Order: sequence, then C-alpha cells, then structure tokens
Amino acid sequence: MPPKTKVIKQRELNFLEKLYIPEVIRGVCITSGHFFKNLTLHSLHRIGLLRHIAAAVTIMYPEIKRRYPHRYRTRHRLTKRDDGTPRCVACMMCETVCPAKCIYIVAEENPDPNIEKQPKTFDIDLGKCIYCGFCVEACPEDAIRMDTQIMNIAGYTRESMYYTKDRLLNPEREGDIVKPSGSLR
Repeated sequence: MPPKTKVIKQRELNFLEKLYIPEVIRGVCITSGHFFKNLTLHSLHRIGLLRHIAAAVTIMYPEIKRRYPHRYRTRHRLTKRDDGTPRCVACMMCETVCPAKCIYIVAEENPDPNIEKQPKTFDIDLGKCIYCGFCVEACPEDAIRMDTQIMNIAGYTRESMYYTKDRLLNPEREGDIVKPSGSLR
C-alpha cells in the first residue's frame, strides 16, 4: 500500500510581509550584527583580549591559498608505474561506475606480456564530472586519483575542460599545483 501524501498548506503573508520592507530591514540587521560582532572581536584580539572566542576570517585569495584536507577531492590524475607507463589496465571499471558518464576509455593490447591491456585513450570531460570519487574507489589498480590539490578547474571553452591521457598523466605541468603530503607517482 503506497504511503499517504501529507498536504501542507502554506500560510498567507500578512500586510507587512507583503511589503517586504520589514524583511529587508531584518536582513540588514542580521548582516550588521555579524559585521559589528566580528569587528569588535578582531579589535579585542589585537589588544590580547577574548582570544578564546573565534572571529570570522577572510582568506585573501589568490595571494593566500587555503590548505585543503589530504582526502579532499580535487582534479583527477593517472598514476604511473616505475617505468613511466600508466598503471591503468583499461578494465573500464571507472567508466562503468561513473554516474555522470564523463570518462571515455579505448583499450589496446599492451606490449608487456604480464599486462593484458592498456588504455589507448583515457579521457575525462571535467565539464560533466560531479567529483563523486566513484572512479577512484572502483579502480582495482589505484590508477586514477583525485589528490592533485589543484582547485582551479575552470576553462573558457568546452575543449579546455576535456582532459586527455597526457594531461592526466602530467598534472604538475598545468598552473599552480600544491603537492599533497605524499609524492605524486
């Protein structure tokens, strides 16, 4: 038996709420309250008082960059073996599990007899990616990671958001990169 649907009737706005002026004034009061609270706390912190009460802090980006947790999901990268080849064996697990369907892999035979396949192409459309991390979890070879700490993932064209195997294997070549505590393989 399907669950019963509960209908909630929205109350009507009174005359003052329809004018919106009291609501605008209320919003200005809330914003002003935050401003003056932080101004007072920062002023008192300067002279050494009330340091146990935290005040809001603005980070002056891009001059000062915030440190993100090590497990924070940032731009993708492909890891390499000791000989410099990609660790990916083109098993298509990441492509299959991706809910956004933004990973495209074409497999080919690997010249090494110990490895069955390798990716001929490995492309990610970051314009479609939702950064869920399922691709990282699904990979049996630990070939794809989201630990580059690269946050400036933006582009002026769709083509600039399309990352090929070469761009994924060499993330440090692009822009500012803050390496995580572990080394990039």
